[in-house]
Amino acid sequence: MTDIPEHLVKITGDELALEGILGLPPRSIGVVVFAHGSGSGRFSPRNNFVARHLQHNNLATLLLDLLTEDEADDREKVFDIDLLADRLLLAKRWLQAEPKTSHLGIGYFGASTGAGAALQAAAREPSNVNAVVSRGGRPDLAESYLDRVTAPTLLIVGGWDEPVIEMNHAAYELLTCEKKVIIVPGATHLFEEPGTLEQAADQACGWFKQYLKRV
Repeated sequence: MTDIPEHLVKITGDELALEGILGLPPRSIGVVVFAHGSGSGRFSPRNNFVARHLQHNNLATLLLDLLTEDEADDREKVFDIDLLADRLLLAKRWLQAEPKTSHLGIGYFGASTGAGAALQAAAREPSNVNAVVSRGGRPDLAESYLDRVTAPTLLIVGGWDEPVIEMNHAAYELLTCEKKVIIVPGATHLFEEPGTLEQAADQACGWFKQYLKRV
């Protein structure tokens, strides 16, 4: 596979600057913002794997640190879903103002706690958010926002991640948008088992390609 052009970006606002990596295929059909799990960031190997898969299917990706270097050491901020959603919305506004991406519909891909932030952000500012995907996510962390999510939402859970399966089924019942739950057999929470992350990436890619579109 040919490498997709990547650009180091800095998203500024609210007196802070967030470091990010924008992967931009030549004929992008949409752009996906990644919300990482607790303690993870733009260099997350699993999310980078998924991002590469999306890029090779003409989906632009934005991998960014939702917390600054100092904040990342503060456990309270790591689990502050309101703050993480604020940062996702900052990234969304940046994408809408950036000439390279302003014409693209936006999707959120949330892993673990990042899924709660992605769903909250989608509920708070639904305009131009066309799809949400959660991988091994904690949508329950956005429970009070779930009935306001309008973007089609896919919940991907490992078949061996039993407590999280229950959380996702409960969240599914609260969602009123187009929605789907997919259980990946033999996968634990981090999708470390051979072939399971590939399955999750395939499912996410299909969902985004179905719903993301140019503005």
